[in-house]
Amino acid sequence: MMPASSADSSSAPFKYRFNDSTLLDEALTHKSYVNERKGSSQNHNERLEFLGDAVLSLIVSDYLATRYPRLSEGALSKLKAKLVSEPSLAAAARRLDLGVRLRLGRGEELSKGREKTSLLADGLEAVIAAVYLDGGLEAGRIFTLDALSEELGHIESLQTKPGDDDYKTRFQEWCQRQYELLPRYVTVRETGPDHQKLFRVEVLVGEQVVGCGQGHSKKEAEQAAAKLALEQSDR
Repeated sequence: MMPASSADSSSAPFKYRFNDSTLLDEALTHKSYVNERKGSSQNHNERLEFLGDAVLSLIVSDYLATRYPRLSEGALSKLKAKLVSEPSLAAAARRLDLGVRLRLGRGEELSKGREKTSLLADGLEAVIAAVYLDGGLEAGRIFTLDALSEELGHIESLQTKPGDDDYKTRFQEWCQRQYELLPRYVTVRETGPDHQKLFRVEVLVGEQVVGCGQGHSKKEAEQAAAKLALEQSDR
């Protein structure tokens, strides 16, 4: 792992100087860019994204297992899931200003692709793979852990309360204790364009609506609904 030179402006934000700059070019090239340039020899980043997902999983798993030798497999899995989630990876990508460096097709540009959580997360995975191929596993490990440094900084609080923000599980357990019933979640509304959907979900116990919530994914909306239902159950 070497600090980027000032001349190497494309890789400087990533704190890594590439020996093979074509790997970085490929990592930053979205499929839409290649599709709009028929006959182009430029590769898009989907294959690197595939590899980067595996490299990321190995690096994060190794870090957590080494750092927290007393945690159970289940607790480690929860921490890993948070670290490698789309929102976590996209947040890291934004800190690296990865979005402004992506090569996108016109359609993706018009739909604000540079701001999309999924594209940013995929792009970071592709860059992780590029670093791994260019510099080896140790370079990939240093780059990845540095990119996720802010998320890793929250690990202690995640470790001490690994399930406190899983409102769906907590509400399900409460319903089973109180009523011997399972809650049911119903999506009642979807609004917004495809890249910025907003979902509204109601949670029911039997036929009674006991909470509602909204979010940019159904899972997020369900968690919000379960949280409200739990708060109301404590009154």
